[in-house]
This record gives sequence, C-alpha cells and structure tokens, in this order.
Amino acid sequence: MSVGSGMIFRMRFSYRAQHLLELMIRSTADASPTGWAGEAANRPPVTPEACARLFEPLIEELSIQQWADLCVEVGTVVPLPAGVPVGRPDEVARVVLGFVPRDRSLDRPFTVLAVAGLAGLDAEVAPRLTEGCGPIAVAEVDLLLGREVAWRALFAESLAERPSHLTRPPLDVRKLSDLPGYLDFARATLEAAEVRVAAIHAGEIPYRADKAFDHGETKTIGRAARLALFLDEPWLPELLGRLVPGVAVAPQQARALPSQAVLYEIARAVEEHPTPEAISALRAARRATRHAGVPKQLDRMFKRIEPALANRLEVAFRLPDGRVRQAVGEHTAVISTEGEVELSWWHGDKKLKSVPAAVKRAHPDEVKRLRDLAKQVQQQQATLVRALEAGYASDTPPPYHKLAGQSIAERLIWEFEVSPGVWRSQLGLGVPDGPVRLWHPARASLAEVTAWREVVQDKELRQPFKQAFREVYLLTPAEETTATYSNRFAEHVVDYPKLYALFKQRGWQADYIGPWDGGDGQARRVLAGGRWRASFDHGYLSYAEAYAVTDRVHFHRLTEGAWRAAALSEVPPLVFSEAMRDVDLFVAVSSIASYPEWAANRPDELRGYWETGSFGPLPPSAEVRRDALARLIGRTAIAERCTMTDRFLMVRGDLRTYKIHLGSGNILMEPNDAYLCIVSARDPHAGLFLPFEEDGRLALILSKAFLLADDTAITDPSITRQITG
Repeated sequence: MSVGSGMIFRMRFSYRAQHLLELMIRSTADASPTGWAGEAANRPPVTPEACARLFEPLIEELSIQQWADLCVEVGTVVPLPAGVPVGRPDEVARVVLGFVPRDRSLDRPFTVLAVAGLAGLDAEVAPRLTEGCGPIAVAEVDLLLGREVAWRALFAESLAERPSHLTRPPLDVRKLSDLPGYLDFARATLEAAEVRVAAIHAGEIPYRADKAFDHGETKTIGRAARLALFLDEPWLPELLGRLVPGVAVAPQQARALPSQAVLYEIARAVEEHPTPEAISALRAARRATRHAGVPKQLDRMFKRIEPALANRLEVAFRLPDGRVRQAVGEHTAVISTEGEVELSWWHGDKKLKSVPAAVKRAHPDEVKRLRDLAKQVQQQQATLVRALEAGYASDTPPPYHKLAGQSIAERLIWEFEVSPGVWRSQLGLGVPDGPVRLWHPARASLAEVTAWREVVQDKELRQPFKQAFREVYLLTPAEETTATYSNRFAEHVVDYPKLYALFKQRGWQADYIGPWDGGDGQARRVLAGGRWRASFDHGYLSYAEAYAVTDRVHFHRLTEGAWRAAALSEVPPLVFSEAMRDVDLFVAVSSIASYPEWAANRPDELRGYWETGSFGPLPPSAEVRRDALARLIGRTAIAERCTMTDRFLMVRGDLRTYKIHLGSGNILMEPNDAYLCIVSARDPHAGLFLPFEEDGRLALILSKAFLLADDTAITDPSITRQITG
C-alpha cells in the first residue's frame, strides 16, 4: 500500500469508527452500568452486540493495514457490564488483538489490557506487558487483571493513551480518583518505592546509578504520586520526606543518584498538584544531591512549581510561620520572620554581628542546619506570599483564618464583613470571627486608598507584596469597543529573553518563540481557581534578533470542560485587573524604551519606537510610582529642587533642569529636550524608606534625581560631556 492510500484508509477508518461510536452512545440497551461512582456510571449502557458493531469494521480492513489502533474502541467499553461479555465482542476482540504487534502493545499497554479482558486473553497478553518490568510495574498490571473490563477501560482513558507519534494529554487524575481501590494501590506503590530506596542506602540492595527503578516502575510511581498529591492524602508528606531525598543522593560518595527519573517524575507530579510539604521534600533533595546538574534542573522546575501552589490556596496556607529560637552552647540562634527572614545570633540580650567563633568550632553541623532552615523558611514565606497575592483573583474565599498570628498577615490590610455587604478595613488580621478578605484598592474609594498609602508610608511598613500602592486596571472605552480583546499593551518592542523570563517568574505558561524554536507566541495564565484564563499574544521580530513585539490580551472562561472566549465586560473586575497588571509589568520591564543606552548602535527600524516609548504617557504602574515619589520627595534634602508633572520628575540642577520620565526613567534636559544617557547612579538616598520596589525603577529614579540636583559635583566625563554640550 502506498503512503497516500494508507493515509486515506486511516482517515476513512477514523470517520467510520467515530460514526459507530456515536451509534453506540445513543444505544439504549437493557444492560445496567457498572454501578460504581465516576464517569462509567454516567455513560449510557450498551449491549455486547452494540460493542461488537464498533469492532467489526476493523476486521474488514485489517488484512490490508495489518495494524489496529484500539484507543477509540476501548473508550466505548467503559459502560459495559462487569466481566467479559458473552457473544461476538470477545470473538471480534480476539481477532483484533492478534493484529497488535508485540512492540505496539508496549506503546499503549493498558488499552491492550482492556481489550484482552474483552477477549478473554489475559493469560496470553499479561506476560507481554510485564516482560522485563520491575515488581512495582508488575503489581499495577496484576491490579488491572483482577478488575472488570470497564474498570480497565476507564483506567486507560485516565492515562489518555495515544499512538506514540501523537502528543499525549496529561493524566486525568480525576478519573483515576474515581477508580475503587487505586488509591490503596497508590499508597502501597509509594511505600514499596521508599522501602527499596531505604534498602539501597542500607546496603541490602546493591547500588547502581540511576537503576533503582525501571521505566515502567517510574511511570507507576508518577501516577501514584499524582493521585496522592491531588487528594492531599495526610500520609503522603512523611513518606515523600523520606523517598524524595533518598532517590536524590547515592549511598556512597558518588555524584550520581539512585534514580533521576523518579526524582523528576515526582517533581512533575508536584508541579501539577503542589503541596508545601512536597515542595519542602524536593528542596531537601536539592540540598542533599551531589549531582551537579540536578540542582539546576530542579531550580528550573521550582519556578513553575511554587507559582502553581498559588492555585491551591486550601493547601498553601499550611506553610509554617517559621519562628525558631534555639540554644546552641552558650549562645542562642533566632530565625525571625518580621520583614525579611533573618537568622541572628545572641549572647544573652546582646545581638551579635555574625556567628560566634566558638559556635562555629563546636557546632559546625548545627550552624549549617540552621542556615539551611532559614533558607527554607525564606522560600516558604515567598511561596505563601505568591499564594496570597494570587488569592485576589479567586472568587472563593481562601482559608485566611489559618494565617492568624503570622507576621505576614500582620503587615497586610484586611477587610471584615461587619454586616451583609458592608466591609471594614484594618491593618493586621488578628483572629477573625467572620468573613474576611484581603483589601484591594479596586474595591476602595480614592480617599481610602490615599489614607492607607499614608499609613504604610508613615509606619515605614514593608508589605509582603504591593498592596496599598497596588495598581488598578479598569475597562477602558476602547476595550468596550473591541469587546473580546485589549490592545492596551500592544505594539511594544521588548527584549524577548527578559520577557520570557518574566513569564516564568509570574507563573505564565509560554513556548519559547524564535526563528528555530517554533512556539505559538502566546503566554497564558490561569486565574480564579482555574475558572478563567488570560492570554497575551506576542511575536518574534525576524529582522531584530532577540526582540519581540507585543499584541492583544484576551480572556477565556472554563465552560463545560472547555475554554471559551469571553467578552472583556464579562471578566470579573479583579481577574481583569490582576492579569493586566502582570502584562503591564512585562512591558514596563522588558520594553527597549526602558533601556537608556539602547539608542546607540541599534536597528534603525526600532529607533522610532524607542523615542516614543521612552517619554510617552504613563501606564498604571508608572502612575502609582508617581504617587509614591510625590510622597517621598518632600521628605528628602532635594525637595526644593524637585517638581512633579504629569509624566516627569523635574529636577533643577545648577547647570541645567532635568526631566526624568516616571515610566522609563530616561532623562531629557531643558531648554532643548536633549537626551541625557545615565545607565545607573550612586545611591545617596540609602536609608530612605521605599514603600515598594518590584522592578528597581523607583530607586533608580530617586538615584538619578539626587545625582542631577547636585550636577556640579558630577565627575563622570561620560555624563558631564552631555550636560555641557
């Protein structure tokens, strides 16, 4: 058969199979469904004869194709009665199964096992699927052999088995959780894996680098971990605390480890269903391993894992506060979480500048442990902060009461419902006894926002994330006109590597685009507990290496299991505001207009954008910066030399007057608006409290203002030449 005729056959067969599948679904036979909870119980029952009608077309063409794709057929046997049906289906399935070559059965083993049950060929097929497999993988096959055909079929569906040349969707853990008995198997699997790793470290099993588990066992362990993480099983944290570091470090001094595959498989499972304890176990593995490449790979995965925890607020809030006070010899170590996490050493009531020499000599292991613990607390705090911030876009109140007494909560502004629909704001969580939510400026009056900014400034309160000075993004008339998309941040030229790094940092999923990388040029973030998705389009500039251009922002709502485009007016205000805030950050930080040195030796095609973007209207992020600077400048020694306009901080020097753009930080000089390039400046305002600093721009603008207010003292010739002309 030619390639063309084979393709035509596959298209014809796919159409016929789909048509017959629809006929089966419409069937109203007398047979009853399997009776257990989950998807099988919701599907209409079918008779063995109806099932046979789907398999029969395969027989007609098998003599030509000599191959059978069973994925579609297996999906139809989910609603069959328990046990092997009588009559034609088992005979047809037996014939079909005979055309499945040995190598293809390994490609989709559980689909084949479901058909084997239909055909009554378990004894013949099982050895093919378990040949060369370790006991953990064999145990999973044995579990399926003891189950009815419908159970096997739903298991195969949860794995979304597909031909090897097609992309496979992720494991459908919800279907897996519906299967009676699989959770018990999952626990037994992870316990067996932990026992084996412990035996390797004890010398009871010979150590071989990366050979603790085979490929099939790794996949089984991954499924078990995903289900237990998804269900947040209470027995899992302690088990992972032993298993994960155990697979990451060799029992001897070797740099290899018992199983990189299992370590990364569990890390991928944690990325899909993160818990604080699982993240801690992975961090312990990172610290323990001696393999040079493993920490780098795990660090890349942590950038995706920790933001993902923000979508599981019900488990994220289990993070400990981290306060530790411990005696070490005659001294005391204290890990505090007031503001930044700090490990300090004390002798009586006196705080020491560093670790006492006596402690270093007598307790080196304890010093290392406490330093590692301080780093872990810092990471946990950062994770909790991300989870709290993500809670803004959630329409389901997170369990904020779990944060009572934690220092993070006391530095945030909260709202308490004092009567139906009436909320009162206060600093600090206290011990709430009713509905509570995080305060957001989008829900407050201008007067209230101003008042809270004064409080934060006067108290010099460093909030865990930008709250009092948080930007608000409201729907504009232009966006009401475009209806389904926003062009607010379109047509900006950006440094693409920096933009891509920001996507990862803020929890957006995106393919890397470029002349050789492919990718669809769209970054996506899921918000509101998985009910909304924001998308940010961007494209690679083919004539300017390492640059990209931004495009539309649009939103989708999860409806009946699928993402459907939504009008911007339908997007919840906080979901819209928080997504647009991220996009504003992406553009503000990565735009070439924010680079003062960019104008020299760059593509002429982009010079016009740089000149316009460097001094254009302020986005909301710069408007908030303008408000903060207006409060700060009056408290400085250069206050009399500074004036604020709509876009600029005007600084009067002795030689010239300077206009510092509040968005880009770039500078124009009066009287002729000549451009002044200053890449960075010294920090004479050290010690001046800054209420926030997400991208470094606030401090940079202040530094330039201090420098230029005393322009006669500037000695850098690269700057003085520009000023004096």
